[in-house]
Amino acid sequence: MPEANKNFKLRSNFEPGSFREAVRRAQWKALGISDEDMQKPKIAVVNTSSELAICFAHLDGVAKVVKDAVRAAGGLPFEIRTAAPSDFIIGRGGAGGGGGYILPSRDLVVNDIEIAVEGAQLDGMVCLSSCDKTPPAHMMAAGRFNIPTILVVCGYQPSGEVDGHHVDIEEVFFGSVQASFGKLSQEQLRLMSDNAIKGPGVCSGMATANSMHVVCEAIGMALPGSAPVAANSPAMFRFAKAAGARIVDMVLEDLKPRQVMTKGAFHNAVAAVLGVSGSINCIKHLQAIAVESGLDLDVFQMFNDLGGKIPVLSAVRPNGEESIENFEAAGGCRALMKQLEPLLDTKALTCTGKTVGENLAGVTVKNPEVIRPVSRAFSTEAPITILRGSLAPESAICKLGLRGPGRISKFDGPAIVFDNGPDAIAAVQRGEVKRGQVLVVRGMGPKGGPGMAGPASMVVFAVDSAGLQNQIAFVSDGQLSGLCNKGLTVAEVSPESAVGGPLALVETGDRIVIDVDRRQLDLDVPEAELATRRQKLGPPKLKPAPGWLGIYQRSVQPMSTGAVLVEK
Repeated sequence: MPEANKNFKLRSNFEPGSFREAVRRAQWKALGISDEDMQKPKIAVVNTSSELAICFAHLDGVAKVVKDAVRAAGGLPFEIRTAAPSDFIIGRGGAGGGGGYILPSRDLVVNDIEIAVEGAQLDGMVCLSSCDKTPPAHMMAAGRFNIPTILVVCGYQPSGEVDGHHVDIEEVFFGSVQASFGKLSQEQLRLMSDNAIKGPGVCSGMATANSMHVVCEAIGMALPGSAPVAANSPAMFRFAKAAGARIVDMVLEDLKPRQVMTKGAFHNAVAAVLGVSGSINCIKHLQAIAVESGLDLDVFQMFNDLGGKIPVLSAVRPNGEESIENFEAAGGCRALMKQLEPLLDTKALTCTGKTVGENLAGVTVKNPEVIRPVSRAFSTEAPITILRGSLAPESAICKLGLRGPGRISKFDGPAIVFDNGPDAIAAVQRGEVKRGQVLVVRGMGPKGGPGMAGPASMVVFAVDSAGLQNQIAFVSDGQLSGLCNKGLTVAEVSPESAVGGPLALVETGDRIVIDVDRRQLDLDVPEAELATRRQKLGPPKLKPAPGWLGIYQRSVQPMSTGAVLVEK
């Protein structure tokens, strides 16, 4: 473990008598901060507490525990607030309904943190990571500022029951689409909504939030054993307290994120996502973290390179019927990494100051049926595959998860094309989408949405509700919810249609060929015909967007960067 550098100077300790020191002293004296405290490591406690969403409702209590621990360890904590992006409050529906704000909120959080932490020249950060976009935002900020940082995983929510059957937010999400198809009564849907969530925390399946919580630990930025964890549980508070103590040592050791988030750490994070068949959204988030950390990594290619080597060792909902509670009880991410140990970079450094190998020494898997050994994997086929081809020159993502009976990996059929999700859903309801077709929905990428707005997952659920799950294929430049794991779906096609990607040229009736095993997504139309269509369409024209969405639309970089706002 690195030792404290006695000659290390805190960047927050300005020259005595200087302008910055004098005016800051006046401010802080008025806040009751003593001369002694002003010399201590100054730690940002990044809090996204919000009364808008249950995902963040408990974070004030977590922040208090962390601040008390920082003080006890000899640091001076400063709680700072950022936006609190919850997918189910601001992230569903079209741009007019707020859906466009969810991915752009990730980058807003990064810049919000920068204003406080870099502006005040604080020495370290403890980030309280909860719903989907906060874990990547916190690691992006850590990589950008490169000051000692540790993430606290703030836990998953308890789910409920209806008539003796388990119900969680996944069933409510899917059920809302089923109700529109007459497959579920409004009364039953309301009952499910009233009972799905029984306390604070993130969605209880292996969707984007819990997948990213696993990433936080696997990449070395959260304490070993802390992901996943039940929100407001004794274990969560124990890790929060430990993180508050550890950050002070990290500052004194000058242990920075770019020493932790190395190529080997990203290898481990990708392996963990594949090992749990996690959310496809982890791909763009990891790519964005790499860019912000100054790493020249192609995370998309890493998923393909490791996809044939890393087996799926757990089957937590929506991949299987196992619960997140059982995954935690079996040992969580730490147990998963123990099972994957021969396939990991065990020399990668972590926030503990120790390597992955040192952290895994003596670890045992408490339930090898929930987190299986490599020799008894649930699947050895890649759950997530990056496709490329004439329809996706840069990339597209297909998640097949655990490939059970009837799960198709190849498709060849005529396209039926829509420029937005609601029109596609209406067409499915009217029976216009037929067996053997490839349902194409475009205009939902980072610039086209803008912000990847639009109910891409709801289109997939509509297809399932219509009984077409394994009868058609779905292709879109939109993103999918981490809860979406149905049929042959291809998302995040890049370049997106709004910037003139090939998806913009597809017409109803065009032949599309998908071959997951060969990693191909092709549009079978002669280039001469595509050139004629391109000339007819003219230069791409983005639909106008207001406020922050307009700023995001003008600034966001391609998906190959993870859709960051900084040039790669």
